[in-house]
Amino acid sequence: MTPANLSLEHLIRPSTLTTENAPVLFMLHGYGSNEEDLFSFASELPKELFIISLRAPYDLQPFGHAWYAINFDAEQGKWSDDDQAISSRDKIVSFIDEACETYALSNANISLLGFSQGTILSYAVALSYPEKIKNVVALSGYINENILKDGYTKNDYSRLNIYTSHGQVDQVLPLEWAQRTPSFLNNLGIANTYKEFQSGHGVIPQNFHDFKTWLVSQLREVD
Repeated sequence: MTPANLSLEHLIRPSTLTTENAPVLFMLHGYGSNEEDLFSFASELPKELFIISLRAPYDLQPFGHAWYAINFDAEQGKWSDDDQAISSRDKIVSFIDEACETYALSNANISLLGFSQGTILSYAVALSYPEKIKNVVALSGYINENILKDGYTKNDYSRLNIYTSHGQVDQVLPLEWAQRTPSFLNNLGIANTYKEFQSGHGVIPQNFHDFKTWLVSQLREVD
C-alpha cells in the first residue's frame, strides 16, 4: 500500500480491522536514522494496530534524518537545537491529524513509540497535547522541559499512559537522565511504568517483549 502524500514521509502497515477507526501507533526514530528503523518491529506488534513510521524532517549528511540538530561546540559542548525540536513537535501533531483523517483512524486511540531523539519528541508531543495521545512507549530517551508547550503543568493527563525504559550501560544518553522520568511524571499525575535493562543504547529482546506486553494491555483497556 503506497502512503498518502502527507506532510511527512512515512511507512505504513495497515490494521487487520476491516472497519474504520482502527487504533494507530506512530513510530519516531532516533537521530541519524530513518523511518525503516523502528518499522522493523511492525510485524511483531498487535495486528489491530495501524502502524505509521515517520521520517524526521531534517536531513543529515551524508545520510539519515533528525528531529532537530545536535551541535558540538568547543565552549558550549554538545547542545540541542530546541527551536528545531519545537518545530518538529508541532509538525508531528499536525501530521497525526492528517494521518487520522486520511487513513480513517481512531483519534481517540493514538499511541507513540519513540527511540532516543524520537522518545524526546514523543514526550514533547504527549505532555504538550495529552488530549491527542493515549499511550507512549519511550525507549532510551529523556524529557526535555525546554520543548514542552507553555502551561503544560495545567494539562489534563488522566488518559495518558507512559512506558519508559533505558539501558543501564547506555553510552549515548546517561541512565541518570532517564531515572528522573518517573518522579517527573508522578508529579503530573501521569500513569507510568519505568524499566531498566542490562543493555546499551538500543532495544534488546527482553525490552521489546516487555514493552509489547505493556502496549497490548493498554490497547485492551477501554476508556
